[in-house]
Amino acid sequence: MAAPVRRRGEGRGGPGILSPAEAAGPGLDATAAATASDRGVAETLTPRRIFRFWAPLAATWLMMSVEGPFLAAVIARAGEPKHNLAAWGVAFSFAMIVEAPIIMMMSAATALVADRQSFLALRRFTYALNALITAAMVLLLLPPVFRFVAETLIGLPRDVAALTHAATALLLPWPAAIGYRRFYQGTLIRHGLTRRVAYGTVVRVASMAVTATLLFTLTRFPGASVGGAALAAGVVMEAAASRWMAAGVVRGLLHGDPAPSGSAPPLTNRAIVRFYYPLALTSLLTLGVNPLVTFFLGRSRMPLESLAAMPVVAALVFAFRSPGVAYQEVGIALLGDRREGYAPLRRFAAALAAAVAGALTLVAWTPLAVVWFHRISGLAPELTRFALVPLRVLCVYPALEVLLSFQRSLLVHAHRTAMVTWATAVEVAGIVAALVVGIGMLDLVGAVGAAAALLLGRLAANALLALSSSSSRAAATARARG
Repeated sequence: MAAPVRRRGEGRGGPGILSPAEAAGPGLDATAAATASDRGVAETLTPRRIFRFWAPLAATWLMMSVEGPFLAAVIARAGEPKHNLAAWGVAFSFAMIVEAPIIMMMSAATALVADRQSFLALRRFTYALNALITAAMVLLLLPPVFRFVAETLIGLPRDVAALTHAATALLLPWPAAIGYRRFYQGTLIRHGLTRRVAYGTVVRVASMAVTATLLFTLTRFPGASVGGAALAAGVVMEAAASRWMAAGVVRGLLHGDPAPSGSAPPLTNRAIVRFYYPLALTSLLTLGVNPLVTFFLGRSRMPLESLAAMPVVAALVFAFRSPGVAYQEVGIALLGDRREGYAPLRRFAAALAAAVAGALTLVAWTPLAVVWFHRISGLAPELTRFALVPLRVLCVYPALEVLLSFQRSLLVHAHRTAMVTWATAVEVAGIVAALVVGIGMLDLVGAVGAAAALLLGRLAANALLALSSSSSRAAATARARG
């Protein structure tokens, strides 16, 4: 019988303690150990096992999903909530698109940091990429550039553009801090210390909440600036905590052999770029959706209401999407060498998809939505009513997130990562096409058109991945029979 899978981040000695196999060297991470122990997984992979493996990862994403609603609630209770919510939504979109090239660094570190040489090589690459994206953020903040983007391209009123500029400036540390902490989080994951990643998220959320509360209570900062300062403080503290928690692992790497016997060839910059480019492109396409949607919202019918409401709607939807986001790594780790775990993982995914979509539907079509938007998030009654329609359009979106993660896990397991990038490109193209038709031609209300476009784009990506996953599964079956 296969050995039971330990929860990620747990050694046999308890939480945060490396097992003998993990202590033997950085080449064995928790995912690899889980995969190696799951031969014959079809007989032992129960829903309970899947749940225990998935739950800690989902908890991390759920904690991060608190940020959006919390900050929206604070901003909505500050002065001029409509203007500040709109400005915050645009500023956050800018920060997200700038950070896109670095966001996959955790996956890269998990896969590539195997010894002293690879650690130093990838760290140099990370720092260089951090410098480039920070320079891009500084360029965006230059007043002539920012006025052109915010006022001319997006069409923001001058007062909203000024609020957006201040919030974006406060987010200047955000992209590099994201890259720094994701590099060290990936190093922790490589060594099976995934609970420490969750501890870092606790530090981030707590720091963000304390900063936002103090600024809201003790200063006259505009709401959008409170959001920018709080989010930047949270991620900087998380980066510092991640580095501190990785100190022991880093010492072990730096004092280990530069190239252990039998190891792979030295990790070169060219090899890193070749490995990382598809990952960066995927995240760039994914996060690039936010400024695209913002651009169309600024030129839609009822633009200010749409810009103010959509960040609040998106934050609520993300809370229900986050369990699905966490499922991709579960599928990769537990699928098995011959995809023995496919059937139980598919059943669990179906149950999870039904649960998250059903829960969001319950909120969207009952008074719970009004309670959330008005009493908890602090939206005015008219904005609350405005937000209901896009929320209801997106009710099925969390189920599509689960499906997307499961589909991606099948392709990554088969080493067909290029198809993941193609699917993301199809999704972005579908969103843009739907925005052009819905907002540009049919003159839909901005928030409604954006919600419909996001849904249609995701359906297009799911359809393409379904075809790719089917062909990959058929090939795997043929190899198994052969």
